[in-house]
Amino acid sequence: MALAWQLAKRFRRAKVQNRFISFISMSSTVGIGLGCFVLITLLSVMNGFERELTQRILTVIPHGELYSTDKTGIENLDAQLYRLNQDPRIAKVEPYTPLTGMLQFKGELKAISLTGIAADAQNTFSRQVTDEHWQNFALNSDSVLIGQGIANKLDIEVDDTVQALIPVTTKDLRFSAPTSITLTVAGFMHVGGELDNQLGLMHLAKATAAAGIEGQALGMRFTLHDPFSAYITMRDIGYSYPQAVYMSDWTRTQGHLYNDIQLVRTVVYIALVLVIAVACFNIVSSLVMAVREKQPAIAILKTMGATDTLIRRTFMFQGVLNGLIGIVVGVTLAIIIAPNLSTIVKFLEGVFGVEVLSGDIYFIDFLPSALMWQDVVVTCVVAIIMSVLATWYPAHKATKVSPSQSLH
Repeated sequence: MALAWQLAKRFRRAKVQNRFISFISMSSTVGIGLGCFVLITLLSVMNGFERELTQRILTVIPHGELYSTDKTGIENLDAQLYRLNQDPRIAKVEPYTPLTGMLQFKGELKAISLTGIAADAQNTFSRQVTDEHWQNFALNSDSVLIGQGIANKLDIEVDDTVQALIPVTTKDLRFSAPTSITLTVAGFMHVGGELDNQLGLMHLAKATAAAGIEGQALGMRFTLHDPFSAYITMRDIGYSYPQAVYMSDWTRTQGHLYNDIQLVRTVVYIALVLVIAVACFNIVSSLVMAVREKQPAIAILKTMGATDTLIRRTFMFQGVLNGLIGIVVGVTLAIIIAPNLSTIVKFLEGVFGVEVLSGDIYFIDFLPSALMWQDVVVTCVVAIIMSVLATWYPAHKATKVSPSQSLH
C-alpha cells in the first residue's frame, strides 16, 4: 500500500510529455472542487431559507389551529387550554378569533386579516413587534397592530384612528351591512414579504364581540416543538377533540414555501452531483492517457516483480489524489464563504446597486445562509466515492500492459 502511494505521487509529479493529459487532469481537479464548493454553498442557502421560514413566518402563522364550526366558539376554553398545554408535543396554546375585512383610512381601503389575541401574547410576536409598540397595544383595548406594508400603502402613522369593516352574513348566507370597528393604531408588525400587506393584531375580546362569538374565542392557536410535525399532530388532536371543530395547520397556508425550498434543494443536489460526476469522467480520461504514456514504466515494474494489485492501486491512488485535492480546496472555500455569504452578497449589492431579494416579494430581503456539517460530510463522501469509482477502469487497464510488447 505504501509503495503504491509513493509510485502514485511519483507518477503524478513526473514531467508529462503530453500537455493535454495535464490539462485534463487539472480540469478534473478544478471541476470536482468547484462542484463541492457550489453544492455546499447552495445547500447552505437552502438551509438558511428554511431557518428563516421557521423563525419568521412560523412565529406569526400558527403551526396549527382548531376552531369552532359555529358561533358558539370553543367550549370550556380554560379547561381545554390547561389540558392541551400538558401535551409534550405542544409548546404553547393560545385562544384567538380571526376576522377578515377591509381597513379604512382617509377614504382608502385595504384588505386585512385581523387576529384577536390576548394582550399577554407578546413572546409570540417578539421578533415582529417592538416592545414600545406592544406596550401601546397592551394598554389600549381598542388598539390594533398592522403590517408595515399596510401602513405604507395607506400612509398610516402611530396613534392614527382607522375603521375596520367586517362583513356580516345572515343565516340564509346573505350579506348585511358590515360591522364597523373603530381602532387606534398602536404600532406596526414587520414579518416580511406579502404577509406585511395582510396581517393585523387586535384584542381578543373585541374581535370575539365583533365576530358575534358566544364564547371567549372562536379557536385556539398551537405552537409546536416540531413545526414540521404539524400535519400529523393537528389531526391527532383534532380527531380526539370533544367538540366539533375545524382543524388546520401551517402546511395548508404556507406549505408551498417549504415545498419550494425542498424542491430546489433536491434539484440543486442532483444537478451538482452530476457536475462532480462529469469532473470524475475527466479523471477517467486523464488516467487512461496516463496509463498509455506510462506503459514502459509499467512494463519495467512488472519485470521487477510488481503484482497486478500494486499496479492497480498505483493508478487508483493517482486518480483519487486528483479528486482529494479538488475536494479539500472546494470544501475549504465553502466552509469559509458559506457562513459569511449574507454579508458578502449585501456588500456586492451595495457595490453594484442591485437587489438580490426584494422584501416586497419575498418574506426576507437578504440571502440567508446556514452551514450544516452533515451537508459537508455527505458531499465529501459522495465526491470521494465517485472519484474512486472513476479510477477503477483505467487502473484495471494498467494491469493488462504486456512487458514484452511495451519494451519491444
